[in-house]
Amino acid sequence: MAGSELTNVRSPRVKAARRLAKRAFREQDRKFLAEGPQAVREALRLDDVALELFVTAEAELRHPELVGEAADKGVPVHRASGEVMSELSQTVTPQGLVAVCRLVHVPLEQALSGEPRLVAVLAHVRDPGNAGTVMRAADAAGADSVIFTDASVDPYNGKCVRASVGSLFHLPVTIGAPVGAAVRQLRERGLRVLAADGAGKHTLDDVDLSGPTAWIFGNEAWGLPEEILAEADDVVRVPIYGQAESLNLATAAAVCLYSSARAQRVP
Repeated sequence: MAGSELTNVRSPRVKAARRLAKRAFREQDRKFLAEGPQAVREALRLDDVALELFVTAEAELRHPELVGEAADKGVPVHRASGEVMSELSQTVTPQGLVAVCRLVHVPLEQALSGEPRLVAVLAHVRDPGNAGTVMRAADAAGADSVIFTDASVDPYNGKCVRASVGSLFHLPVTIGAPVGAAVRQLRERGLRVLAADGAGKHTLDDVDLSGPTAWIFGNEAWGLPEEILAEADDVVRVPIYGQAESLNLATAAAVCLYSSARAQRVP
């Protein structure tokens, strides 16, 4: 690894990376931070996404393959002291690896190119952990894309990136799309638009999910507003067979996405 260990938290390089913890600076610099071995690994698998890698000596010993891959791809690698890593990390216990990455989202038209069959739409979702977990569930269910509407959390929020566990780098993600515009384009591409809401008249057991489907998921606390429910072709709830009052957003989204994925794959 070239260069000496970074120990000054006020150095220009560290300050430039640290400022990416704030959304305004991420948007201005067109960069974000990916923390932890899994996120760094997935970022390095894409061309020209990882721009820099900060690593502690301990993390370099644990993950020499990641440091080697970064060096092989021409990504500058900086050994950082524990103090510097604590400044860059947004976790209580830093894992010793932080990559500076280019923003990876794409326009809505590109995210819906081809013949998408399963899309997740996050409308007014504010909790970054839930949003990242929905991305992960969508990725695992084989979704074609994830759309963050203009009133939702920033997918490059550190907690959201960590909760996605690398899925942010796996499938097309769109940000800032108005709900109405997203619904129109989804319908133009032949997808049925379903809103997931606990007040839905129909349950997952009642609807045919074998065709191309887009799911709209709403805010953790108050669900989807009436104007968004009105945009959907149908409002569907996850059936509760036991005594639980409800499911949280990420769990309900996983159930809905996997129900569609399974229905589309059953002959």
